[in-house]
Amino acid sequence: MSSTAAPDGLASGTLPLDPALQALARRAEAAGLNATAPPQLADIEGWQIRLSPGQAKRSRCVNALAEGRLPLPELLQRCAQSFAAAGLPLVVRLTPFSQPADLDERLAALGWPAFDAADVMVLASLDSFDSVAMPGGQVLHAAEAEDYAAIAGALRGASDSEIAAHAERLRASPVPYQGFLLHRNTIRGWELLACGQIAREGHIVGLYDINTPPAFRGQGHATTLCRALLAQAHLEGAQEAYLQVGVNNEPALRLYRRLGFQTAYRYHYRSPTPELA
Repeated sequence: MSSTAAPDGLASGTLPLDPALQALARRAEAAGLNATAPPQLADIEGWQIRLSPGQAKRSRCVNALAEGRLPLPELLQRCAQSFAAAGLPLVVRLTPFSQPADLDERLAALGWPAFDAADVMVLASLDSFDSVAMPGGQVLHAAEAEDYAAIAGALRGASDSEIAAHAERLRASPVPYQGFLLHRNTIRGWELLACGQIAREGHIVGLYDINTPPAFRGQGHATTLCRALLAQAHLEGAQEAYLQVGVNNEPALRLYRRLGFQTAYRYHYRSPTPELA
């Protein structure tokens, strides 16, 4: 089970004290919800139900956005019925914005374990990403949704159905995704060094699905890719950025901190299905 204690004195389920950072955290949460909304979306008493068969838990979970009028047991039962009808286990995402405010404690009291904690990190300014010099022989290529989902899915070990669901979500997203592949030109042809996506909504952009093939990790390619993605987003009008990263992914955390990102808040999941934890 993943730890839910946040770094730098920021406890899980809390927001930073700095008002500007707290406001950016709220914008990042709203933008992230919009960017990851799957086609299979419903509402139960202000709780957003996501029922995508994809691999990403953020596309197959409950986001408790409003307290609602139903007693919690009845609300959970209605959610469980919707997930069961979709052939999915019930999963609830818990953030500092979840309603009711004590939802995390109440689910813990029911014996639902917490798992897969992640930090939402934010960057208040993209002014330093006006342009990026690419290393020799390296080129950033755009990728269509189907191609990107297949490449990223292969790196994650996703099933065919999960890859298809990912591509469907990218095509249908209310916030347009742009997938990019960092290639190096070799005598054998184009060599994939890293891949990633941006999802820009107005002045805020999210970095998604940053992946590096195992053979090329630790060589700075993810840094090159992220700098290029942020420069592209800044060129298109983005002024601030966010991303989500697992709390145990130390290499990625170090990379994002070097780029200037800081932790805004932490979220995790709970489920009555213990096998998920």
